[in-house]
Amino acid sequence: MMATPSVVNTSVFPDEEFISVAKQVNNPDFTGYEFYIETMGVKFYRKYRQSSGLYEYKVHGVMDLDPIICGNVYVDWEYRKQWDKYVMELYPIKDEQSNKEGLYWKVDFPFPMSDRDYTFIRDMKVVQLDGAITPVVIARSEPFASYPENSDVIRVDDYCQECAMQSDGKSGAKAYMHYYDNPKGMIPTWLINWGAKYGVPQFLQTMQDACKNYPQYVNDQGRTLIPSPEPAIIA
Repeated sequence: MMATPSVVNTSVFPDEEFISVAKQVNNPDFTGYEFYIETMGVKFYRKYRQSSGLYEYKVHGVMDLDPIICGNVYVDWEYRKQWDKYVMELYPIKDEQSNKEGLYWKVDFPFPMSDRDYTFIRDMKVVQLDGAITPVVIARSEPFASYPENSDVIRVDDYCQECAMQSDGKSGAKAYMHYYDNPKGMIPTWLINWGAKYGVPQFLQTMQDACKNYPQYVNDQGRTLIPSPEPAIIA
């Protein structure tokens, strides 16, 4: 099911990139990664980035959610403000000079740390891979001249996320995610890495709950869930 969306689709990523991410659902590439933790039926792998002293992560496994609904939840920025308690501001933006479209996102960090904000581009496409419907979401930080940095907030300019989901043939979804985020500032790297260990599993649980509540939210908004979306890419 796809919802009549409250999303921002930039269409800036090539089809080949969506296909590459979709293939990770059944054939994940963990070259250079080490196993980290396992929770909620998914395994976490990580790779150290020498340049930042931080890790990037890959997540793979089966989750109790509908892959199409999950794709909707990922990109529905209005709904994100309902279920993510750390969202302070989140809305579409547009660069007046280039007409580039994206999102502005301000995140609440616990005291005494400064809050963070992002400007980024994101897109979702449904890939039909070997006959299987696979929603794929790609997001990356991107500067927007119309939304310069604010001295009261630390701008995160090194962020990327890719995720893909596919039915497991039962009631759940095979899921893959690749994620990296450098929050900068004076936060010790050990604390950031520790937060990733516990924060990402917590996010997955919150995301799973948000997916289960999404059909009711869409109905309350007077919108429609569209079953069996037509794929944008066939591979």
